[in-house]
Amino acid sequence: MAEAGLNAGAEALVTAEGGGDVAEYFALMKPRVMFLVVFTALVGLVAAPGHMHPVLAVAALVCIAVGAGAAGALNMWYDADIDARMARTSARPIPRGRITADEARAFGTVLAVGSVICLGLMLNWVAAGLLALTIGFYVFVYTMWLKRITPQNIVIGGAAGAVPPMIGWAAATGTVSLESFVLFLIIFMWTPPHFWALAILRVRDYERAGVPMLPVVKGEDETRRQILIYSLILAPLGCVPAIVGLGGGLYTVAAGFLGAFFVMFAYACYSERVGPDAERAAKNLFAYSVLYLFLLFAVLLVEQGFGLGRSSIPLFWTS
Repeated sequence: MAEAGLNAGAEALVTAEGGGDVAEYFALMKPRVMFLVVFTALVGLVAAPGHMHPVLAVAALVCIAVGAGAAGALNMWYDADIDARMARTSARPIPRGRITADEARAFGTVLAVGSVICLGLMLNWVAAGLLALTIGFYVFVYTMWLKRITPQNIVIGGAAGAVPPMIGWAAATGTVSLESFVLFLIIFMWTPPHFWALAILRVRDYERAGVPMLPVVKGEDETRRQILIYSLILAPLGCVPAIVGLGGGLYTVAAGFLGAFFVMFAYACYSERVGPDAERAAKNLFAYSVLYLFLLFAVLLVEQGFGLGRSSIPLFWTS
């Protein structure tokens, strides 16, 4: 059944007529990824020093969201052949023939150029330059180059997904800083264990598509070892915002507990290597990794919103 679906997806690439509806174009923008990008950019924007008008803040986040969606659309355009061969992605708009590759490329290009120009004109060109760099790195460096040639694709390419807090910070201040770079590093170190846990679960998919993910090239045991190493680095790194003045007492406690649980799940993934327990451990790590990043940044956002740290935009008002 799955094989039939993949064959149908590959055939749709040839017979695609396009003309997809709004929902399919929205799916082309990878909305779940876009939400994470906007959320982490919001944290960078709120945590930045100074004051920013809420309307400009919303405008910045919209531009960042559109830029992230543009990168997703261009990724789907270039990776349509891979997507058609993987069960996880074969139902995307291009493999299903609902949107043609040319339509996706044009759509992504217009969104990319428009989001960068609008962010530069409405906010500042430092933030716009970072957004342009992020889109370009994700499309040209990760998608077109690294993804197909090296098992380190997600390590280096993950830098693109780690930049949004710096874009948010730059939108508020016109500069980048050590604090925003710390937020970048947290996401950068979080990305490999997050995606490698998924890669272990989808290793046959990646083999079929010819994508050299780490478990395909080096094996699952080495992937589990690398996951544990990155997790051991990530856990203390998650506490650094408290050291540089971004996080307060609540954040310090939350980061400590969240990091400890991350290491616990990573160790379970490392130690359980055979049978259903191994699959369960990888699933648990993947699910928790999403929760980890969301809660870590959410606590930081709440602290800043209540004025427990410096904030450019108050999210909560008290009399």
